[in-house]
Amino acid sequence: MTHNESPVHPLDQALALEPLDKGHWQGTTSQAYANMVGPFGGTTGATLLQGVLSHEELLGEPVSLTVNFAAPVGDGNFEVIARPVRTNRNSQHWWVELVQDGEVVTFATVVTARRRETWASTEADFPDVPPASDLPVASKEGRPAWTRNYDMRFVDGALLGEPDRDYPSRSRVWMQDQPSRPLDFLSLSALCDAFFPRIYIRRPKLVPIGTVSLTTYFHADGEQLASVGSDPVLGVARASRFGKGFFDQSAEVWSRGGELLATTHQVVYFKE
Repeated sequence: MTHNESPVHPLDQALALEPLDKGHWQGTTSQAYANMVGPFGGTTGATLLQGVLSHEELLGEPVSLTVNFAAPVGDGNFEVIARPVRTNRNSQHWWVELVQDGEVVTFATVVTARRRETWASTEADFPDVPPASDLPVASKEGRPAWTRNYDMRFVDGALLGEPDRDYPSRSRVWMQDQPSRPLDFLSLSALCDAFFPRIYIRRPKLVPIGTVSLTTYFHADGEQLASVGSDPVLGVARASRFGKGFFDQSAEVWSRGGELLATTHQVVYFKE
């Protein structure tokens, strides 16, 4: 590396794909984003999105990403296969697979589209919270490796902390990549899975869990994300229902200026 070159960000290293054929790449899991079992789901989803964004037939920008975690992703090499299943005038539907040892372990559907200017309105309210600079950085001691790649500053709802009396599963937290990195669709999709499981917020007890399906809706276009730069974003997450081995988790991600960038929803398996 010369003195004019910058080191590759850990997220970009984790999402790097080597082309094998049209719509077919090879990647390798990153120990920097290791979770309790296998890799952090946010980087797995972002890797599948990377396959779409790297495809020569890509139309437009991401509108939605749904990732289904069909089996554990093992450490090591994997293949990503992406294909457009339908291309319309302004939108495109994708099927993406992550394959290990000849078997699909995770798959995704993605919708991309050419954005255009239309009437717009945001009904959700930007929370009244202190700025990130007024809050301490959350401890990463004893946490999975992937948490070291994020600066998190909790307004409330910290992991294994005291739940809010009125909103016991809610967390409000300022987040940004560490080291800092300009926001784009890949980093935003990973951030949308950076919320700790709601069951750990509701009850200060660790139990086995695993995300089954995660959907992210992108409300901002690439230009809006670029304007955020490397500023922290505010995440607000909560659950609606726990029971019979599963719980849901919904979240919003806001820019510091009060612009809703993404909403995300997932269903999580848990075991007592």
